[in-house]
Amino acid sequence: MKINHLSSFDFGASDMDSGIFFETAASRLSAGGRAVAYFALPDGASSRLVMCVAFDREGRLEVYSTLVRRPFRSLTPSFPQLHLFEREIYEQSGLKPEGHPWLKPIRFNTPGSVPGVADYFKVHGVQVHEVAVGPVHAGVIEPGHFRFQCHGEHVFHLEIMLGYQHRGVEKRFIGGPDGRSIHYAETLAGDTSIGHGWAYCGAIEALAGVNPPARAQVLRGLMLELERMANHTGDLGALAGDVAFLPTASFCGRLRGDLLNMSALVCGNRFGRNMLKPGGVNFDLDQELVKELKLRLENTLRDAENAVALLWETGSVIERFEGTGVLVKEAAEGLGIVGPAARASGVGLDTRRNFSCGPYEDFTMSVSGSGDVYSRAYVRWLEIQKSAELVRGWLDALPEGRIEAECGELKPDSAAVSLVEGWRGQICHFAVTGRDGKLRHYKVVDPSFHNWQALAMALRNGEISDFPVCNKSFNLSYCGRDL
Repeated sequence: MKINHLSSFDFGASDMDSGIFFETAASRLSAGGRAVAYFALPDGASSRLVMCVAFDREGRLEVYSTLVRRPFRSLTPSFPQLHLFEREIYEQSGLKPEGHPWLKPIRFNTPGSVPGVADYFKVHGVQVHEVAVGPVHAGVIEPGHFRFQCHGEHVFHLEIMLGYQHRGVEKRFIGGPDGRSIHYAETLAGDTSIGHGWAYCGAIEALAGVNPPARAQVLRGLMLELERMANHTGDLGALAGDVAFLPTASFCGRLRGDLLNMSALVCGNRFGRNMLKPGGVNFDLDQELVKELKLRLENTLRDAENAVALLWETGSVIERFEGTGVLVKEAAEGLGIVGPAARASGVGLDTRRNFSCGPYEDFTMSVSGSGDVYSRAYVRWLEIQKSAELVRGWLDALPEGRIEAECGELKPDSAAVSLVEGWRGQICHFAVTGRDGKLRHYKVVDPSFHNWQALAMALRNGEISDFPVCNKSFNLSYCGRDL
Protein backbone atom coordinates (compact mmCIF):
# COMPACT_ATOMS: atom_id res chain seq x y z
CA MET A 1 0.00 0.00 0.00
CA LYS A 2 1.38 3.42 -0.98
CA ILE A 3 1.25 6.08 1.75
CA ASN A 4 2.32 9.66 2.23
CA HIS A 5 4.95 10.74 4.70
CA LEU A 6 3.42 12.27 7.86
CA SER A 7 -0.17 11.21 7.11
CA SER A 8 -2.19 8.48 8.80
CA PHE A 9 -3.56 5.48 6.95
CA ASP A 10 -5.87 2.51 7.53
CA PHE A 11 -3.50 -0.09 8.92
CA GLY A 12 -5.61 -3.08 7.87
CA ALA A 13 -5.40 -2.05 4.21
CA SER A 14 -1.74 -3.12 4.11
CA ASP A 15 -2.51 -6.82 4.76
CA MET A 16 -1.37 -9.42 2.23
CA ASP A 17 -1.22 -13.17 1.88
CA SER A 18 2.09 -14.41 3.29
CA GLY A 19 3.50 -15.57 -0.05
CA ILE A 20 2.51 -12.35 -1.77
CA PHE A 21 4.04 -10.33 1.09
CA PHE A 22 7.52 -11.82 0.64
CA GLU A 23 7.39 -11.71 -3.16
CA THR A 24 6.25 -8.09 -3.07
CA ALA A 25 8.90 -7.09 -0.54
CA ALA A 26 11.64 -8.78 -2.55
CA SER A 27 10.53 -7.22 -5.81
CA ARG A 28 10.25 -3.73 -4.34
CA LEU A 29 13.65 -3.93 -2.66
CA SER A 30 15.12 -5.20 -5.94
CA ALA A 31 13.55 -2.21 -7.69
CA GLY A 32 15.58 0.20 -5.54
CA GLY A 33 13.47 0.35 -2.40
CA ARG A 34 15.09 0.80 1.01
CA ALA A 35 13.73 -0.76 4.20
CA VAL A 36 12.79 2.06 6.59
CA ALA A 37 11.25 -0.30 9.17
CA TYR A 38 10.56 -4.03 9.46
CA PHE A 39 9.08 -5.45 12.64
CA ALA A 40 6.66 -7.96 14.19
CA LEU A 41 3.50 -6.67 15.85
CA PRO A 42 1.70 -9.05 18.28
CA ASP A 43 -1.80 -9.89 17.00
CA GLY A 44 -3.59 -12.40 19.21
CA ALA A 45 -2.10 -15.86 18.75
CA SER A 46 -0.24 -14.64 15.66
CA SER A 47 2.20 -11.90 14.80
CA ARG A 48 1.91 -9.39 12.00
CA LEU A 49 5.06 -8.74 10.00
CA VAL A 50 5.14 -5.12 8.87
CA MET A 51 7.60 -3.65 6.36
CA CYS A 52 7.89 -0.03 5.31
CA VAL A 53 9.89 0.57 2.13
CA ALA A 54 11.07 3.98 0.92
CA PHE A 55 11.62 4.98 -2.68
CA ASP A 56 13.77 7.99 -1.95
CA ARG A 57 14.05 9.49 -5.43
CA GLU A 58 10.28 9.63 -5.75
CA GLY A 59 9.69 10.60 -2.11
CA ARG A 60 7.29 7.68 -1.71
CA LEU A 61 6.65 5.12 1.03
CA GLU A 62 4.99 1.72 0.75
CA VAL A 63 3.77 -0.45 3.64
CA TYR A 64 3.06 -4.18 3.49
CA SER A 65 1.95 -6.53 6.27
CA THR A 66 1.00 -10.17 6.73
CA LEU A 67 -0.06 -12.49 9.56
CA VAL A 68 2.38 -15.29 10.44
CA ARG A 69 2.30 -18.07 13.05
CA ARG A 70 5.43 -20.04 12.17
CA PRO A 71 8.95 -19.54 10.79
CA PHE A 72 9.09 -17.26 7.79
CA ARG A 73 11.33 -16.71 4.80
CA SER A 74 14.47 -14.70 5.48
CA LEU A 75 15.21 -12.03 2.90
CA THR A 76 18.61 -11.16 4.39
CA PRO A 77 20.68 -13.39 2.03
CA SER A 78 19.41 -11.31 -0.89
CA PHE A 79 19.06 -7.98 0.94
CA PRO A 80 21.73 -7.47 3.66
CA GLN A 81 20.03 -4.24 4.78
CA LEU A 82 17.44 -6.46 6.52
CA HIS A 83 19.88 -8.48 8.64
CA LEU A 84 19.36 -6.55 11.90
CA PHE A 85 15.62 -6.15 11.35
CA GLU A 86 15.19 -9.93 11.06
CA ARG A 87 17.41 -10.63 14.05
CA GLU A 88 15.31 -8.17 16.07
CA ILE A 89 12.07 -9.85 14.94
CA TYR A 90 13.44 -13.23 16.06
CA GLU A 91 14.60 -11.86 19.40
CA GLN A 92 11.36 -10.03 20.19
CA SER A 93 8.73 -12.41 18.81
CA GLY A 94 10.40 -15.82 18.59
CA LEU A 95 9.47 -16.05 14.90
CA LYS A 96 12.46 -17.51 13.10
CA PRO A 97 13.56 -16.11 9.73
CA GLU A 98 14.62 -19.35 8.05
CA GLY A 99 17.78 -18.94 6.02
CA HIS A 100 19.19 -16.01 8.04
CA PRO A 101 22.97 -16.53 8.25
CA TRP A 102 23.67 -15.21 11.78
CA LEU A 103 20.74 -15.10 14.23
CA LYS A 104 22.51 -13.54 17.19
CA PRO A 105 20.63 -11.44 19.77
CA ILE A 106 21.01 -7.70 19.27
CA ARG A 107 19.68 -6.33 22.58
CA PHE A 108 19.63 -9.34 24.94
CA ASN A 109 16.12 -8.48 26.11
CA THR A 110 14.78 -12.03 26.41
CA PRO A 111 14.56 -13.80 29.82
CA GLY A 112 17.84 -15.39 30.84
CA SER A 113 19.99 -13.63 28.24
CA VAL A 114 23.10 -11.78 29.40
CA PRO A 115 24.42 -8.81 27.38
CA GLY A 116 27.52 -9.76 25.43
CA VAL A 117 27.30 -13.49 26.11
CA ALA A 118 27.06 -15.04 22.63
CA ASP A 119 29.15 -16.78 19.99
CA TYR A 120 31.53 -14.63 17.99
CA PHE A 121 32.75 -14.98 14.45
CA LYS A 122 36.31 -16.30 14.32
CA VAL A 123 38.98 -16.28 11.62
CA HIS A 124 41.36 -19.23 11.80
CA GLY A 125 44.90 -19.27 10.49
CA VAL A 126 48.56 -19.08 11.43
CA GLN A 127 49.28 -15.94 13.50
CA VAL A 128 45.67 -14.75 13.28
CA HIS A 129 44.81 -13.24 16.63
CA GLU A 130 41.85 -11.59 18.33
CA VAL A 131 41.69 -8.15 19.93
CA ALA A 132 38.77 -7.43 22.22
CA VAL A 133 37.87 -3.83 23.13
CA GLY A 134 35.17 -2.92 25.65
CA PRO A 135 32.38 -3.03 26.62
CA VAL A 136 33.84 -0.72 29.30
CA HIS A 137 35.91 2.05 27.73
CA ALA A 138 38.23 4.76 28.95
CA GLY A 139 36.57 8.10 29.64
CA VAL A 140 32.86 8.88 29.79
CA ILE A 141 31.42 6.77 26.99
CA GLU A 142 28.58 4.31 26.59
CA PRO A 143 29.27 0.54 26.59
CA GLY A 144 29.90 -1.41 23.42
CA HIS A 145 32.09 -4.39 22.60
CA PHE A 146 34.36 -4.52 19.53
CA ARG A 147 36.12 -7.75 18.58
CA PHE A 148 38.78 -7.62 15.86
CA GLN A 149 40.15 -10.64 13.96
CA CYS A 150 43.66 -9.56 12.92
CA HIS A 151 46.91 -10.65 11.38
CA GLY A 152 49.42 -8.26 12.88
CA GLU A 153 47.86 -4.82 12.43
CA HIS A 154 45.71 -5.95 9.48
CA VAL A 155 41.99 -6.31 10.27
CA PHE A 156 40.22 -9.22 8.58
CA HIS A 157 36.93 -8.74 10.40
CA LEU A 158 35.35 -6.54 13.09
CA GLU A 159 32.32 -7.74 15.00
CA ILE A 160 30.39 -5.14 16.99
CA MET A 161 28.30 -6.29 19.94
CA LEU A 162 25.90 -3.83 21.51
CA GLY A 163 22.78 -4.26 23.65
CA TYR A 164 24.20 -3.06 26.93
CA GLN A 165 22.04 0.09 26.86
CA HIS A 166 18.65 -1.57 26.24
CA ARG A 167 15.92 0.22 28.23
CA GLY A 168 12.73 -1.00 26.58
CA VAL A 169 11.71 2.52 25.56
CA GLU A 170 9.42 1.48 22.70
CA LYS A 171 7.09 -0.34 25.12
CA ARG A 172 6.77 2.83 27.19
CA PHE A 173 4.87 4.51 24.36
CA ILE A 174 2.17 1.81 24.30
CA GLY A 175 -1.11 2.99 25.82
CA GLY A 176 -0.20 6.62 25.21
CA PRO A 177 0.18 9.31 24.28
CA ASP A 178 0.47 10.74 27.76
CA GLY A 179 2.51 13.35 29.59
CA ARG A 180 5.67 11.23 29.56
CA SER A 181 5.64 10.22 25.89
CA ILE A 182 7.44 13.30 24.53
CA HIS A 183 10.12 12.93 27.20
CA TYR A 184 10.71 9.30 26.25
CA ALA A 185 11.16 10.46 22.66
CA GLU A 186 13.58 13.25 23.60
CA THR A 187 15.79 10.83 25.55
CA LEU A 188 15.84 7.94 23.05
CA ALA A 189 19.27 9.26 22.05
CA GLY A 190 20.13 12.27 24.17
CA ASP A 191 22.21 14.11 21.58
CA THR A 192 19.27 13.85 19.14
CA SER A 193 16.53 15.24 21.37
CA ILE A 194 15.06 17.50 18.70
CA GLY A 195 15.32 14.87 15.95
CA HIS A 196 13.50 12.16 17.89
CA GLY A 197 11.14 14.64 19.51
CA TRP A 198 10.07 15.93 16.10
CA ALA A 199 9.63 12.39 14.73
CA TYR A 200 7.36 11.53 17.67
CA CYS A 201 5.34 14.73 17.28
CA GLY A 202 4.98 14.08 13.54
CA ALA A 203 3.53 10.61 14.15
CA ILE A 204 1.05 11.86 16.76
CA GLU A 205 0.01 14.83 14.62
CA ALA A 206 -0.60 12.57 11.62
CA LEU A 207 -2.81 10.28 13.71
CA ALA A 208 -4.67 13.27 15.15
CA GLY A 209 -5.09 14.93 11.75
CA VAL A 210 -3.30 18.11 12.87
CA ASN A 211 -0.89 20.36 10.95
CA PRO A 212 1.37 22.53 13.13
CA PRO A 213 1.33 26.26 12.26
CA ALA A 214 4.02 27.50 9.86
CA ARG A 215 5.78 29.46 12.60
CA ALA A 216 6.01 26.33 14.79
CA GLN A 217 7.47 24.31 11.92
CA VAL A 218 10.15 26.91 11.27
CA LEU A 219 11.04 27.03 14.96
CA ARG A 220 11.37 23.25 14.94
CA GLY A 221 13.61 23.50 11.90
CA LEU A 222 15.77 26.11 13.60
CA MET A 223 16.26 23.88 16.66
CA LEU A 224 16.98 20.83 14.51
CA GLU A 225 19.67 22.67 12.56
CA LEU A 226 21.25 24.04 15.75
CA GLU A 227 21.38 20.44 16.99
CA ARG A 228 22.99 19.37 13.71
CA MET A 229 25.60 22.15 13.77
CA ALA A 230 26.53 21.51 17.39
CA ASN A 231 27.10 17.79 16.86
CA HIS A 232 28.93 18.14 13.54
CA THR A 233 31.19 20.80 15.04
CA GLY A 234 31.93 18.57 18.01
CA ASP A 235 32.69 15.65 15.69
CA LEU A 236 35.14 17.66 13.61
CA GLY A 237 36.93 18.60 16.81
CA ALA A 238 36.96 14.99 17.99
CA LEU A 239 38.32 13.81 14.63
CA ALA A 240 41.10 16.35 14.97
CA GLY A 241 41.79 15.06 18.48
CA ASP A 242 42.02 11.47 17.24
CA VAL A 243 44.90 12.43 14.95
CA ALA A 244 46.52 14.59 17.66
CA PHE A 245 45.76 17.92 15.93
CA LEU A 246 44.97 20.01 18.98
CA PRO A 247 44.20 23.47 17.52
CA THR A 248 40.98 22.35 15.80
CA ALA A 249 40.16 19.91 18.60
CA SER A 250 40.32 22.65 21.22
CA PHE A 251 38.42 25.28 19.25
CA CYS A 252 35.62 22.96 18.11
CA GLY A 253 35.01 21.70 21.62
CA ARG A 254 34.31 25.25 22.72
CA LEU A 255 32.28 26.09 19.61
CA ARG A 256 30.03 23.07 20.14
CA GLY A 257 29.23 24.52 23.54
CA ASP A 258 28.41 27.89 21.97
CA LEU A 259 25.90 26.24 19.63
CA LEU A 260 24.34 24.22 22.44
CA ASN A 261 23.98 27.45 24.41
CA MET A 262 21.95 28.92 21.54
CA SER A 263 19.42 26.10 22.00
CA ALA A 264 19.39 26.84 25.73
CA LEU A 265 18.78 30.50 24.94
CA VAL A 266 15.56 29.52 23.12
CA CYS A 267 14.07 26.95 25.49
CA GLY A 268 16.27 26.76 28.59
CA ASN A 269 17.89 23.42 27.76
CA ARG A 270 21.15 22.90 25.86
CA PHE A 271 19.75 19.77 24.15
CA GLY A 272 16.46 21.43 23.25
CA ARG A 273 14.32 19.38 25.60
CA ASN A 274 10.82 20.67 26.31
CA MET A 275 10.89 22.74 23.12
CA LEU A 276 8.57 20.49 21.10
CA LYS A 277 5.10 19.15 21.74
CA PRO A 278 2.44 17.55 19.52
CA GLY A 279 0.79 20.37 17.64
CA GLY A 280 3.66 22.84 17.86
CA VAL A 281 6.31 24.20 20.21
CA ASN A 282 6.43 25.55 23.74
CA PHE A 283 8.68 28.57 23.18
CA ASP A 284 8.66 31.48 20.74
CA LEU A 285 11.23 34.07 19.63
CA ASP A 286 10.86 37.82 20.03
CA GLN A 287 12.85 40.37 18.05
CA GLU A 288 15.46 40.80 20.77
CA LEU A 289 16.10 37.05 20.89
CA VAL A 290 16.24 36.84 17.09
CA LYS A 291 18.87 39.58 17.08
CA GLU A 292 20.92 37.83 19.78
CA LEU A 293 20.78 34.49 17.94
CA LYS A 294 21.96 36.11 14.71
CA LEU A 295 24.90 37.73 16.48
CA ARG A 296 25.93 34.52 18.24
CA LEU A 297 25.56 32.46 15.08
CA GLU A 298 27.78 34.74 13.00
CA ASN A 299 30.47 34.88 15.70
CA THR A 300 30.45 31.11 16.13
CA LEU A 301 30.54 30.38 12.40
CA ARG A 302 33.43 32.79 11.87
CA ASP A 303 35.46 30.99 14.52
CA ALA A 304 34.37 27.57 13.21
CA GLU A 305 35.51 28.44 9.69
CA ASN A 306 38.94 29.40 10.98
CA ALA A 307 39.25 26.28 13.15
CA VAL A 308 38.03 23.82 10.53
CA ALA A 309 40.12 25.40 7.75
CA LEU A 310 43.19 24.25 9.66
CA LEU A 311 42.13 20.64 9.05
CA TRP A 312 42.05 20.97 5.29
CA GLU A 313 45.32 22.95 5.22
CA THR A 314 47.39 20.53 7.33
CA GLY A 315 49.13 17.78 5.42
CA SER A 316 49.50 15.42 8.38
CA VAL A 317 45.73 15.54 8.99
CA ILE A 318 44.83 14.96 5.34
CA GLU A 319 47.29 12.06 5.15
CA ARG A 320 45.47 10.31 8.04
CA PHE A 321 41.98 11.09 6.72
CA GLU A 322 42.30 10.33 3.00
CA GLY A 323 41.95 6.69 2.03
CA THR A 324 41.20 5.59 5.60
CA GLY A 325 38.11 3.54 6.41
CA VAL A 326 36.71 3.49 2.87
CA LEU A 327 33.08 2.45 2.45
CA VAL A 328 32.27 2.21 -1.24
CA LYS A 329 28.89 3.29 -2.59
CA GLU A 330 27.76 -0.26 -3.41
CA ALA A 331 28.35 -1.40 0.19
CA ALA A 332 26.62 1.69 1.58
CA GLU A 333 23.56 1.04 -0.58
CA GLY A 334 23.54 -2.69 0.17
CA LEU A 335 23.57 -2.08 3.91
CA GLY A 336 20.93 0.63 3.62
CA ILE A 337 22.97 3.19 5.55
CA VAL A 338 21.75 6.76 6.01
CA GLY A 339 22.88 10.27 6.91
CA PRO A 340 26.24 11.97 6.39
CA ALA A 341 28.00 8.59 6.20
CA ALA A 342 25.81 7.60 3.26
CA ARG A 343 26.24 10.94 1.52
CA ALA A 344 30.02 10.68 2.00
CA SER A 345 29.86 7.41 0.03
CA GLY A 346 27.93 9.07 -2.78
CA VAL A 347 24.42 7.95 -1.77
CA GLY A 348 21.98 10.79 -2.48
CA LEU A 349 19.69 10.37 0.51
CA ASP A 350 18.50 13.19 2.78
CA THR A 351 14.99 13.20 4.27
CA ARG A 352 14.89 16.98 4.09
CA ARG A 353 15.03 16.72 0.30
CA ASN A 354 13.56 13.29 -0.50
CA PHE A 355 10.58 13.69 1.85
CA SER A 356 10.51 17.46 2.18
CA CYS A 357 7.86 19.11 4.31
CA GLY A 358 7.33 22.22 6.39
CA PRO A 359 10.32 24.57 6.29
CA TYR A 360 12.41 22.28 4.04
CA GLU A 361 10.72 22.91 0.71
CA ASP A 362 13.25 23.17 -2.16
CA PHE A 363 16.04 21.82 0.05
CA THR A 364 19.34 20.86 -1.61
CA MET A 365 21.98 18.64 -0.03
CA SER A 366 25.71 17.99 0.03
CA VAL A 367 27.21 14.77 -1.34
CA SER A 368 30.94 13.93 -1.39
CA GLY A 369 31.61 10.54 -2.82
CA SER A 370 34.91 8.79 -1.96
CA GLY A 371 33.60 7.14 1.23
CA ASP A 372 36.68 7.63 3.44
CA VAL A 373 37.23 9.46 6.73
CA TYR A 374 38.05 12.65 4.83
CA SER A 375 34.70 12.51 2.99
CA ARG A 376 32.76 11.87 6.21
CA ALA A 377 34.52 14.84 7.82
CA TYR A 378 34.07 17.17 4.85
CA VAL A 379 30.37 16.37 4.45
CA ARG A 380 29.93 17.48 8.06
CA TRP A 381 31.53 20.82 7.25
CA LEU A 382 29.31 21.25 4.19
CA GLU A 383 26.27 20.49 6.33
CA ILE A 384 27.28 23.01 8.98
CA GLN A 385 27.37 25.68 6.29
CA LYS A 386 24.01 24.56 4.87
CA SER A 387 22.40 24.54 8.32
CA ALA A 388 23.71 28.05 8.97
CA GLU A 389 22.22 29.20 5.66
CA LEU A 390 18.84 27.75 6.66
CA VAL A 391 18.89 29.28 10.12
CA ARG A 392 19.84 32.72 8.76
CA GLY A 393 16.96 32.61 6.30
CA TRP A 394 14.45 31.55 8.93
CA LEU A 395 15.55 34.22 11.40
CA ASP A 396 15.24 36.86 8.67
CA ALA A 397 11.74 35.75 7.64
CA LEU A 398 10.08 34.06 10.59
CA PRO A 399 6.39 33.46 9.72
CA GLU A 400 3.81 35.31 11.78
CA GLY A 401 1.09 33.53 13.70
CA ARG A 402 0.54 30.91 16.36
CA ILE A 403 3.12 28.42 17.60
CA GLU A 404 0.72 25.54 18.34
CA ALA A 405 -2.48 23.84 17.22
CA GLU A 406 -4.72 21.73 19.39
CA CYS A 407 -3.88 18.04 19.12
CA GLY A 408 -6.93 15.93 20.01
CA GLU A 409 -7.77 12.23 19.96
CA LEU A 410 -5.93 9.83 17.67
CA LYS A 411 -7.66 7.92 14.87
CA PRO A 412 -8.41 4.31 15.90
CA ASP A 413 -7.04 1.30 13.99
CA SER A 414 -4.67 3.54 12.06
CA ALA A 415 -0.95 3.96 11.56
CA ALA A 416 1.50 6.71 10.68
CA VAL A 417 5.13 6.86 9.60
CA SER A 418 7.14 9.92 10.59
CA LEU A 419 10.58 10.57 9.05
CA VAL A 420 13.03 13.25 10.18
CA GLU A 421 16.63 13.86 9.07
CA GLY A 422 18.49 13.86 12.37
CA TRP A 423 22.12 14.86 12.44
CA ARG A 424 23.22 11.19 12.15
CA GLY A 425 20.68 10.47 9.44
CA GLN A 426 17.09 9.43 8.91
CA ILE A 427 14.96 8.80 12.00
CA CYS A 428 11.79 6.71 11.62
CA HIS A 429 8.90 6.52 14.09
CA PHE A 430 6.11 4.09 13.12
CA ALA A 431 3.01 4.40 15.33
CA VAL A 432 -0.03 2.09 15.33
CA THR A 433 -3.28 2.72 17.22
CA GLY A 434 -5.85 0.20 18.46
CA ARG A 435 -9.62 0.35 18.52
CA ASP A 436 -9.55 2.75 21.49
CA GLY A 437 -7.38 5.29 19.67
CA LYS A 438 -4.44 4.63 22.00
CA LEU A 439 -1.00 3.59 20.81
CA ARG A 440 -1.00 -0.17 20.33
CA HIS A 441 2.53 -0.46 18.97
CA TYR A 442 5.41 1.96 18.53
CA LYS A 443 8.52 1.26 16.47
CA VAL A 444 11.61 3.48 16.44
CA VAL A 445 14.49 3.15 13.97
CA ASP A 446 17.44 5.35 14.87
CA PRO A 447 20.00 6.01 12.11
CA SER A 448 22.60 4.11 14.13
CA PHE A 449 20.52 0.94 13.68
CA HIS A 450 21.36 1.10 9.96
CA ASN A 451 24.94 2.34 10.27
CA TRP A 452 26.86 0.29 12.85
CA GLN A 453 27.51 -2.48 10.34
CA ALA A 454 28.92 0.13 7.96
CA LEU A 455 31.64 0.90 10.53
CA ALA A 456 32.57 -2.79 10.64
CA MET A 457 32.78 -2.91 6.85
CA ALA A 458 34.88 0.27 6.70
CA LEU A 459 37.49 -1.36 8.98
CA ARG A 460 37.73 -4.52 6.91
CA ASN A 461 41.24 -4.90 5.39
CA GLY A 462 42.37 -1.75 7.19
CA GLU A 463 44.74 -1.25 10.11
CA ILE A 464 43.56 -1.64 13.69
CA SER A 465 45.23 1.68 14.51
CA ASP A 466 42.69 3.33 12.16
CA PHE A 467 39.78 2.31 14.35
CA PRO A 468 39.56 5.42 16.60
CA VAL A 469 39.44 7.93 13.73
CA CYS A 470 37.21 5.69 11.63
CA ASN A 471 34.83 5.16 14.55
CA LYS A 472 34.62 8.87 15.21
CA SER A 473 33.98 9.61 11.53
CA PHE A 474 30.70 7.67 11.92
CA ASN A 475 30.11 8.66 15.59
CA LEU A 476 27.12 6.37 16.08
CA SER A 477 24.83 6.10 19.07
CA TYR A 478 24.87 3.13 21.41
CA CYS A 479 21.65 3.94 23.26
CA GLY A 480 19.82 4.97 20.08
CA ARG A 481 20.62 1.55 18.58
CA ASP A 482 19.84 -0.31 21.80
CA LEU A 483 16.64 1.61 22.73
